[in-house]
Parts: sequence; C-alpha cells; structure tokens
Amino acid sequence: MKIEKIHHVAYRCKNAKETVEWYSRNLNMDFILAIAEDRVPSTHEPDPYMHVFLDAGGGNVLAFFELPTKPEMG
Repeated sequence: MKIEKIHHVAYRCKNAKETVEWYSRNLNMDFILAIAEDRVPSTHEPDPYMHVFLDAGGGNVLAFFELPTKPEMG
C-alpha cells in the first residue's frame, strides 16, 4: 500500500502563539485554526491545552499541542 498523503501530524510545543508565528514567518505556512480545550477528549480528565493547525500544502496539515500543565519533555 502506497501512502498518498498524510492529513495531519501533531507535535507538542511550549508556546502555540510563538510556534504559529515561526512557521508562518519562516516556512510560509498559513494558520488554519486553534482549538482550546479544558479536558482530554479521550478521558475527560481536566487538562487545559491549545491545539493549533497550520496549512503545510498539498492538503496536509501540521498541528501542535500546547500543554501548559505538563512537565517539559526531553
């Protein structure tokens, strides 16, 4: 099976606003949408986060999660 395209991939980021600005400025990606949630969709556990989406071209989307209450990764 050959993969024709990937609808979207999502990564974690420290600051959604700065991330959108960087990708817009440096990679010319357009901001599509931001979704703010107070709970984890799958568990309904309280955990506020921001999910932002950028147009990566060709019908592909690059998404980021800002998770302010979680410890830093790495």
